[in-house]
Amino acid sequence: MAVTNDIESLLPHRKPFLFVDEIVSCDENGSVSTRKFTEDDFFFKGHFPEYPVVPGVILVETMAQAGGAALSFQKKFDDGSLFFLGTVDKVKFKNQVRPGDTVRMEITNLRVSKRMIKQAGKAYVGDTLCAEAEWMCLVGSAN
Repeated sequence: MAVTNDIESLLPHRKPFLFVDEIVSCDENGSVSTRKFTEDDFFFKGHFPEYPVVPGVILVETMAQAGGAALSFQKKFDDGSLFFLGTVDKVKFKNQVRPGDTVRMEITNLRVSKRMIKQAGKAYVGDTLCAEAEWMCLVGSAN
């Protein structure tokens, strides 16, 4: 059972660039979220049409969105805060993610403040590790 699937209330992203379906669990240490990629996702039309694969950068974005959504759910930031990727490190792509796959993102909070987030994440399909990365986001407002 999900903690929430109302992700639009937690992130400023919207379709077609919203990549989190639900937050399964979250606490001070991190979170678990999911996203099912479908053949209707916009990038599959051009990212190897005969053999569609989720682009690696989308997997990194998916993990970062999952981490940010969970922190928003926990009210770690002021209402209306935006997260901007500042760095991405230690990225490894281990397995492909294809249409129909549900990705489970396991996110670890390395450092969280009102102005900065440092997280690490792993993306799995079933028990298979598909991607991992660390990232830092700056937190600000639209004003």
